[in-house]
Amino acid sequence: MNPVRVDLTMSLTRSLGLLDAPGGLVAVRAPDASDDDLLLVHDAALIEAVQRAGNDPSRHDPRFGLGTDDNPTFPNMHVAARHIVGATLEAARRVWTGEAIHSANITGGLHHAMPGSASGFCVYNDVAVAIQWLLDNGAERVAYVDVDVHHGDGVQKIFYDDPRVLTISLHETGQMLFPGTGYPVETGGPEARGSSVNVALPPGTSDAGWLRAFHAVVPPLLRAFAPDVLVTQHGCDSHRDDPLAHLMLTVDGQRASYLALHELAHEVCGGRWIATGGGGYALVDVVPRSWTHLLAIVGGVPLDPDVETPEEWRAGVGERLGARAPERMTDGREPTYRDVSEGIDPDAWLDRAITETRAAVFPEHGLDPVSW
Repeated sequence: MNPVRVDLTMSLTRSLGLLDAPGGLVAVRAPDASDDDLLLVHDAALIEAVQRAGNDPSRHDPRFGLGTDDNPTFPNMHVAARHIVGATLEAARRVWTGEAIHSANITGGLHHAMPGSASGFCVYNDVAVAIQWLLDNGAERVAYVDVDVHHGDGVQKIFYDDPRVLTISLHETGQMLFPGTGYPVETGGPEARGSSVNVALPPGTSDAGWLRAFHAVVPPLLRAFAPDVLVTQHGCDSHRDDPLAHLMLTVDGQRASYLALHELAHEVCGGRWIATGGGGYALVDVVPRSWTHLLAIVGGVPLDPDVETPEEWRAGVGERLGARAPERMTDGREPTYRDVSEGIDPDAWLDRAITETRAAVFPEHGLDPVSW
């Protein structure tokens, strides 16, 4: 979660002329979330524990997940974490009030934080706070799609029994990866059957397989659910170069998922779309390019994948990090996939994952799970 990945993304975005360009992205200041904002989904005891840890970083409190390898304590921990929540809340407010049709906070997407504990590099769950704010301010149905390589367990847990929120997570199977959850059988609480959707992908899944699974599950469910607003999490740790996981996507495949979600936002909810960041640990080679593509799409000016990264940006990476930056915004792949309507292979792990998810949740939405 080194913040250099955000710095490199924003400097690349600026170098490509995407920020504050006519008709494109506009940067706005984000307020800090208040304690009342955090209390929309978090326990008061967690907030107090984070405040104590921020005042005295030597103070570890494993009851709240603080002071672990994943969530080390640091000075002003509460101040930093609440600012991320405030940014996602501002993104949600601008979209919901009509000030913007799309909005993004790439520092957000901290989807592992639980109501009462920090988890998986995430202190407060900014996306869950924003979703609850949307519900409290008139949204009747919110769809959340999570394409991080890790299961969006915190958001799922917080809304597991709320039929107003549809959570869809595509991730590497919990058999292989943290947090060990996110199986198709996790379909929602007694009052919200079918509201929790999980596509547990096999390790080694590449662009073609990932996009096959995405298009087999996400579009039909979003169309059936008909949300008022779409919230998405775009961890780019599904990339083949990411050191923490085992999927094999390229920047080009990730860009294809962003384009698909943008199109779906316009199709199902009038374009109202709030995008957040998430994981991603190939700090130079992947994250800046993937999230710059995301921001370009949010801003309505998608980049040609073949465009070169600006020379001044590459030089800055070399001077700052002693690393060689990628020269183009593409990995040189043309992401294509075979649609499930062309047939299912019951012996393929990927296709079994697709059919298990569809069988678990499609009937709850009036959809035929085997109508390819």
